[in-house]
Amino acid sequence: MATIQEESPITYQELADIEREFDDVETEIIRQQVQLTKSLYEKRHAVVSQIPNFWPLVIEQAPPDIDEYIQPSDSALLLSSLSSLSVSHFEVENGGGGDPRSVAIRWEFTENEYFEDSAIEKKFWYRRAKDGWTGLVSEPVDIKWKKGKDLTDGLLTLVKAVWDEEQAAGTNGAKAKAKGDKLTAKQKALKAKIDGIGLGGLSFFAWFGFRGNRISAEESQTATQEERERRQRRKAGEDVSTPASEAESGDEDDDDDDLEIFPGGDMLALAIADDLWPGAIKYFTQAQEQDALSDIDFESDEELDDASLGESANESERPAKKRKA
Repeated sequence: MATIQEESPITYQELADIEREFDDVETEIIRQQVQLTKSLYEKRHAVVSQIPNFWPLVIEQAPPDIDEYIQPSDSALLLSSLSSLSVSHFEVENGGGGDPRSVAIRWEFTENEYFEDSAIEKKFWYRRAKDGWTGLVSEPVDIKWKKGKDLTDGLLTLVKAVWDEEQAAGTNGAKAKAKGDKLTAKQKALKAKIDGIGLGGLSFFAWFGFRGNRISAEESQTATQEERERRQRRKAGEDVSTPASEAESGDEDDDDDDLEIFPGGDMLALAIADDLWPGAIKYFTQAQEQDALSDIDFESDEELDDASLGESANESERPAKKRKA
């Protein structure tokens, strides 16, 4: 294995192993944090559920990495109908031995003019690929839009149809494309619709169709086990080289992107789970403070207008000065 400098015996692989050990520690911290904060989140839910428009106000103050994805039409729906938002680490919350970085984000809505669903939940699984990639993957979630109210203009329904078609056929759309296979009619229609989306024209609700890299649970489990074994062997002093598949950059990611309707959907999920969800009270408080400042500004403007009117009235009542001859 190559060293980082000629005069140093340290290899890049040793540095990478240390990074992965840090990653293991951080994962265990998240696992413990989930258990320690569970009762606090339950307490918070009981309290904020009694505050009218709590979650719409939180969304209104969402940080830029979330707000940038919300179109005006999305905002109208979220601010008028969102009743609750919750994040769960579903693989570990009930004592499971899964990965605590997997999350489920659940949105609850009151009756609205856009769709029939009262709750929409999207799950993200933390996976590892054989080439070394790690991150969140998901499955498309359809929404029961009311007639003429689909904010995604059929895109979400189409990606769900493509997903169902691939699952029924036992194939992976992106990998089939990488092998040179022809796209199906539905895949072609999806690609054409994605290509036709204008800049900034994608609804936030298209996020529910995010898929990410096509990494199955089985592939992730195998890759994780093999990586652990290699690290243990290196710790024991064996010269274990990185497999060719891990050393090479994966070309399949580019193919995945061709049928991905919401690039960056995993980062948006992280922003919601790691920032908006734990910081909800902070964002709600900011919204209240902003409203208070707006009220003060409004009252100040009224006082200035009244003062201006008074001065005008006084001016009109004063006798005009005589001009000097």
